Amino acid sequence: MTTENTELDPQATLAQVAESTERLLHTVAALEPSSLAEPSALPGWTRGHVLAHLARNADSLVNLLESARTGQDIPQYASAAAREEGIEQGAGRPLDEQLADLRTSAARLAEAAAALPPQAWGATLKHRHGYTFPAAELPWKRLGELEYHHVDLAHGYTPAHWPEEFAAVEFGNLAAKFAGVDGLPAIELLADDTAAKARLGGAGAVELRVEGPIRALTAWLSGRSDGDGLQVHRDGGPLADPRTALPALPPMA
Repeated sequence: MTTENTELDPQATLAQVAESTERLLHTVAALEPSSLAEPSALPGWTRGHVLAHLARNADSLVNLLESARTGQDIPQYASAAAREEGIEQGAGRPLDEQLADLRTSAARLAEAAAALPPQAWGATLKHRHGYTFPAAELPWKRLGELEYHHVDLAHGYTPAHWPEEFAAVEFGNLAAKFAGVDGLPAIELLADDTAAKARLGGAGAVELRVEGPIRALTAWLSGRSDGDGLQVHRDGGPLADPRTALPALPPMA
């Protein structure tokens, strides 16, 4: 989950992270204990896997903040295997343990961010996938983890609940990521509530025009929707079922 937005204010984003965390905790506290073993919206993961991932992701970002603070090369996770093991080990815990872990790991992340000297937000960090990014983008990465995976819990929180700013920024990020992907038809995207525009696919004539609310567009781009709430036009006319015309997109990560 990357961001192309170079003007992010880490302190402002941290406030959004705190609000997003509270929304997630509210949802989790209302879960039936037995529902943690039920499938999430992510293939192969239960709700317990999603929650364990969110807690360990917070700790991994603490590692990166420590790297920014000290100048040492501290990896996000000890290894890919350690990351997977942490998720698997945590997935089967009871609800009260999951909820406590989410709270305490989020608090550790907030404390580490609050303690970071202002100049350290300019440090270069290495993501677990190998690319580098400025520390100032780290809060937005956490916000993305929270908002996307809150939806992935499949328990009432949908893309329609996303803050508009989150959906708008992610629309731009994802559209830029998929702009030059080979094999996609030329697609023009238009958010009818914000007037944001983007183009995907090849450089030829536009084959599909996709319109809808910014949240619905971002939901489709992020793989959280099959196109619900969108209108698709081909050759100037609307399609009866737009979901059948929308191409499959590459995964976000």
